[in-house]
Amino acid sequence: MRSRLSVRPSRARPVTALAAAVALTAAVSSGVEPVAAVADVSCTVAYSVTSDWNSGFGASVSIRNEGADAIPDWNLTWSFADGQQITQLWNGTHTQSGGAVSVRGAEWQRNINPGGSVSFGFNGSKPGSANRAPTDFTVNGVSCVGPNRAPTVAVTSPANNTAYTVGTAIPLAATAADADGSVASVEFYAGTTRLGADTTSPYQFSWTGATTGEYSVTARAVDNLGAATVSSPIAVRVLSAPAVVATPSTVRVRQGDSATVGVKLATQPTGSVTLSVARTAGSTDLTATPATLTFDQSSWNTVKDVTIASAANGGALASATFSITGSGLTSAELDVAEIDAAASDYRAAFLEQYNKIKDPASGYFRDFSGLLVPYHSVETLLVEAPDHGHQTTSEAFSYYLWLEAAYGQLEGDWTPFNQAWASMEKFIIPSHADQPTNDKYNASDPATYAPEHPRMDQYPAVLDGNVPVGADPIAGELRSAYGTPDIYGMHWMLDVDNTYGFGHCGDGASTAPVYMNTYQRGSSESVWETIPQPSCDTFAHGGPNGYLDLFTKDASYAKQWKYTNAPDADARAVQVAYLANQWATAQGKGAQVADVVKKASKMGDYLRYAMFDKYFKRVGNCVGPSTCPAGSGKNSAHYLMSWYYAWGGATDTSAGWAWRIGDGAVHQGYQNPLAAYALANDPAMRPLSATGAQDWSQSLTRQMEFLQWLQSADGGIAGGATNSWDGQYGTPPSGSSTFYGMYYDWQPVWHDPPSNRWFGFQAWGLERVAALYQLTGDARAKKILDKWVPWAIANTTVGTGGNFQIPSDMEWTGQPDTWNASSPGSNANLRVRVLNHSQDVGVAASYAKILLNYAARSGNAQARTVGEGLLDAMLEHTDAIGIATPETRLDYNRFDDEYNSSTGEGVYVPQGWTGEMPNGDPIGAGSDFLSIRSFYEDDPDWQKVETYLNGGAAPTFTYHRFWAQAEIATAFSLHVQLFG
Repeated sequence: MRSRLSVRPSRARPVTALAAAVALTAAVSSGVEPVAAVADVSCTVAYSVTSDWNSGFGASVSIRNEGADAIPDWNLTWSFADGQQITQLWNGTHTQSGGAVSVRGAEWQRNINPGGSVSFGFNGSKPGSANRAPTDFTVNGVSCVGPNRAPTVAVTSPANNTAYTVGTAIPLAATAADADGSVASVEFYAGTTRLGADTTSPYQFSWTGATTGEYSVTARAVDNLGAATVSSPIAVRVLSAPAVVATPSTVRVRQGDSATVGVKLATQPTGSVTLSVARTAGSTDLTATPATLTFDQSSWNTVKDVTIASAANGGALASATFSITGSGLTSAELDVAEIDAAASDYRAAFLEQYNKIKDPASGYFRDFSGLLVPYHSVETLLVEAPDHGHQTTSEAFSYYLWLEAAYGQLEGDWTPFNQAWASMEKFIIPSHADQPTNDKYNASDPATYAPEHPRMDQYPAVLDGNVPVGADPIAGELRSAYGTPDIYGMHWMLDVDNTYGFGHCGDGASTAPVYMNTYQRGSSESVWETIPQPSCDTFAHGGPNGYLDLFTKDASYAKQWKYTNAPDADARAVQVAYLANQWATAQGKGAQVADVVKKASKMGDYLRYAMFDKYFKRVGNCVGPSTCPAGSGKNSAHYLMSWYYAWGGATDTSAGWAWRIGDGAVHQGYQNPLAAYALANDPAMRPLSATGAQDWSQSLTRQMEFLQWLQSADGGIAGGATNSWDGQYGTPPSGSSTFYGMYYDWQPVWHDPPSNRWFGFQAWGLERVAALYQLTGDARAKKILDKWVPWAIANTTVGTGGNFQIPSDMEWTGQPDTWNASSPGSNANLRVRVLNHSQDVGVAASYAKILLNYAARSGNAQARTVGEGLLDAMLEHTDAIGIATPETRLDYNRFDDEYNSSTGEGVYVPQGWTGEMPNGDPIGAGSDFLSIRSFYEDDPDWQKVETYLNGGAAPTFTYHRFWAQAEIATAFSLHVQLFG
């Protein structure tokens, strides 16, 4: 380690499973003169020994400005007590006389803004084993206290999504506390506008003068040392008058059929209110019942149904407008139109589902100046892959695109489709400003190796620059093709409401959405064990080195940005753009989607990074980090869709480093042969790069072989393969079967729970195979489906009244035969058993798509019957905002699981590491999922979980996940496309 630090390093490289990166930067030491004291300096200093050996050590130091004024030209002084001497320092300059040390910041960090931080690192020598940390820090002559914990704060009034009328005083209230001091004030904000403040508890403010509109309301607590925390936002609507709410407000009903609209009041009335329902324009063929609805002070927020009926009298399709009115209330207007009686029931079902999803009152989106960002779910208290319901994922954006493509195919309107891509490009594809140092990327040396580990307590992982890494063979042609060094791909996760408070690049402000990440530490890390971190780590939150030293170990750390791509989402976006182009062209409207199709082609070109080994090592029989050779040309490509690719670099544009990695772990559920087919064969989708189309052609063949290799004797598709056993190029179990030299892994990528246990990955993956078969007649796809479909149907039941059961969890035994392309084995020893069943509506919709696509091409009547049966059963679970079924969450008992060293489960924090989340939640020994996410205790559904944690019954929720609602809608539209 010391030899590495004796030279000036050139850049940072990625190191963990989801690509954290660390870097060293060095500066030439020179003398620094002390500066005069500044009377209003208020600061805290964090000093941490990062490494220690017999005669030396490494340390990092950070200074935070806790005051209201900037600290200019800072100078930090302290005294060593054990004879330590600084031998090398970076990100600053130093002088030392005896034990007295003076450090001044490097040119780019001479000043510290209020609430801002600066940091530097150094190596030192010591005469003995003693190495006590200094305690007498001063900045510009003013003593600095130890690290100050920020206060906690939460809005308690009003409740989320409360509505008020203009002229009504809105009562704002918040709770706040400070563990190591006192709360100086709590400020209330609407967006970025400061409304007022309170300096004493209970913290309250009466907001008057609010104009009509929708507001994001937060509270900001400031402690006695100036540290501040912003609460999670709540939504407040201000109406011009008390109003009627109707969902959905756009209704499409088959001629001769009926549809329902849910009605309630936006605000609580002072007494009983009677609403009138009447047609105000249009055809008398459309009627609404009942004619009146009555609400009172207790029932005002309870939805009541209005039925819109269409007369079964044939003739031209009719339309009408209905108004739902009440004395002193703003009316709700319904836009109602008939669709052809001969049209499929599923066309009406699609339009009803689409209108519910797009209705602002349903809560699926947040509107950013006309561009919509889908939430992961309407509900906030939801923990699965995302750890909060109001995060979003690239998966959700890809389904948003699919929803709008289906709408364009049925209605001929492609504007919403183009708007969906525009939102995706603006919010979840990082701009140049968010990935500013790609021009420093060296494709011949893309990243420094660090092993992944099977247990979290083996982190932080240690960088090893001696392990050979291969060259990146596509960076140059991508830059040549598109004229930019930047990556055109989605980062996998956004904090839509800035719930965590990371803000943009650590600014902690109300900036939203915010790039963030959770998973970071190998195959055993479940969502319950993650420590959330910002994608742009400027050390503003976490510990002295931000969050970086939780995941990687080095002598010093540099501020940096880093993004992780989920290839299945980008591939789905490519797939949908291909379908949209086919549909729009058939309508004579291909030009309307041409720009998006070109962008999807570009995304597919960059998606090739998912085809490469993590460190561009040679694919096949790759054992031993040092003995597995570096790749050259394309021999580092497996041509499959791996679990991720990632890229990152320095936030400091003067620093000379950036990095990129692929991944050697491949899951069957991420393969998308239809996207590969489109990029290889469709002229409109052909990538601009020199070898892009060729790579995708090979990928199509390789993906189909891969799925055939993984198909069990029963029919289900087994997990996957890896080019790097345990993420560290380890030795696989003796006798492991291989696919082009990659080792079979029944649970690739993660193990808690096993990654191929969930039937949803079967449905997601095989939907693309079935779509490829339906569109092209691909014989390889048919062969896989001929075996998979009967197995799935044999484990499915569809009854009456909405009853259905589909596979949920699966158990795998055996392994596939080693792949022989000229003579594939039968996989007689690879078996799967369905353990239990569920009514997961999202998975059921994906599954129905497989059956319908297969039936349309093969003529299999049973597949069509079961597929339609699933769609019909889901319609029985319709509610006011979508289609959903209740689910009991036994796993929510893990909210308060602390780390258990014997099992390796729980939130692991390295010994001695301490830090804070932006809201002040401490991170350290004893942390658990809830303790670093205390905002969950303010969620309106929290009481159900708390009761469970205290020994009560497991909570039951009815979740409206965006991807599932869009999957259901597009399953309806698929039936129309195939059979309507």
